[in-house]
Amino acid sequence: QVQLVESGGDLVQAGGSLRLSCAASGNTGSINVMGWFRQAPGKQRELVATVSPGGYTNYGDSVKGRFTVSRDNAKLTVHLQMNSLKPEDTAVYYCYAQPYAHTALPPSWGQGTQVTVSS
Repeated sequence: QVQLVESGGDLVQAGGSLRLSCAASGNTGSINVMGWFRQAPGKQRELVATVSPGGYTNYGDSVKGRFTVSRDNAKLTVHLQMNSLKPEDTAVYYCYAQPYAHTALPPSWGQGTQVTVSS
């Protein structure tokens, strides 16, 4: 089992920046892709960004050009730098870890961190 702990959520004004961090522990050798999803009230959870061990990144359309995901493979941490924040970025942000397919393990989720962007 993998445990994920997020930090960095806060209240920020539109146009501002925040940096989220997530640290993994437990069966970290099973981790393949790491990243972030978010869920706003009344909406489905959506992809924000993911990053592979080799650094390949994937972003949701709404954050491209504003957010940057990165990871430290040695420390098993993943970060999300969020710039030019908009009120519609307000959501609970969840850290995500997808295990390698051969492990047959389910994905792991953090407890979530609140990001609120005021207009």
